[in-house]
Amino acid sequence: MPKGYSLRFYLAAATAARAGDEMSGPALLLAGLAVTGSTTDASALLAGITVSAAVGGPLLGALLDRAERPGRLLAGALALYATGLMVILAGLGRLPMACTLPLAVLTGLLGPALSGGWTAQLPRVAADARLPRANALDAMTFGVASLAGPALAGGVAELLGASTALALAAALITAAVPTAWRLPARAVPDRDSRRAPVAAALAAGFRVVLRRPLLARATLVSVASCAAQGMLTACVPLLGAQWLGAAGHGVLLFSGAAVSALAANAVLARRPLPVAPDTVVRAGALVQAVAPALAATGRPVALVAAVVVLGIGEGPQLTALFAVRHREAPEHLRGQVFTTGASLKITAFALGVAVAGPLAAWSLPGTLTLAAGTAAGGALALGGKAFDGRPRRRGG
Repeated sequence: MPKGYSLRFYLAAATAARAGDEMSGPALLLAGLAVTGSTTDASALLAGITVSAAVGGPLLGALLDRAERPGRLLAGALALYATGLMVILAGLGRLPMACTLPLAVLTGLLGPALSGGWTAQLPRVAADARLPRANALDAMTFGVASLAGPALAGGVAELLGASTALALAAALITAAVPTAWRLPARAVPDRDSRRAPVAAALAAGFRVVLRRPLLARATLVSVASCAAQGMLTACVPLLGAQWLGAAGHGVLLFSGAAVSALAANAVLARRPLPVAPDTVVRAGALVQAVAPALAATGRPVALVAAVVVLGIGEGPQLTALFAVRHREAPEHLRGQVFTTGASLKITAFALGVAVAGPLAAWSLPGTLTLAAGTAAGGALALGGKAFDGRPRRRGG
């Protein structure tokens, strides 16, 4: 790695960028609700900035895999994403929703840069022997971001307004740009992959995700979990308004889930479970399914318990998912595997938000029950079988 670059720099910048990302979703939801007064319009804004990740993630991954200095491409993506948030903010209340939504969709194309784009660079920051520990620390940055992001979004929105909260989210993402720019260069450029057409590289990345059974199954389970999380997110402002006195207070619930996730990961880091990460991915989805089921009871105590349970399932699941991806992904397609997986999760989250927004206005308990069924269904859909019966190939 370059002189002066360390894992600490990577983790600090990743945490800042991901905190900004975690803050931007609730802040955009609250800003949309404040300006339009409509839960449906607010959910549509959040869905718009996330749904396009299905296209942007694989393409960004292919470009990262071909770049000799992927950090510079990643830095550009972060800068453009932050700029997009500010353009959306400028358009809220000034442009019709028909214009603001396409801006959100364009900005969302770069969303996977903040998750899979960062994590795919980890093997160039941490040597092979340090990778398992670095992987656990990297996963914990998501927990820290999930703790800080919603807390900042809710607190700043209450004190200074949702627009200020969204601007602060963009500032946090921008702060990570210099560190991303200095990420280590590729040690041995893959000239064959650079000569291959981008379309062929994209197809190769999708084939790896689909044809490696354990990777495919872990991807499916994580996607279902994210769809359920999106449904729960759309319900949180209403839960806050009904039970906590204000919609912004509901957003703070996610900070409780982040604390629970960090605590669960800290315990497992000291005393790892004697099971494969694939099993942890599926078990995490089942645990997460309990959270919206508890919230659907409409009792404040059950709502607090739901937050704790959500984090217990979500934190270890993410760490295990990264372990599966690092194990199964070939080195020359690692960026695509991570950004494709991230884009699928982000898109599933967006679809969950889009579906749950109108449903929550009609029946909040029914929407929460649907979220619980989605998470549990993803974990149980394939039983103990993978996508096909071919022998599993190990990643390079």
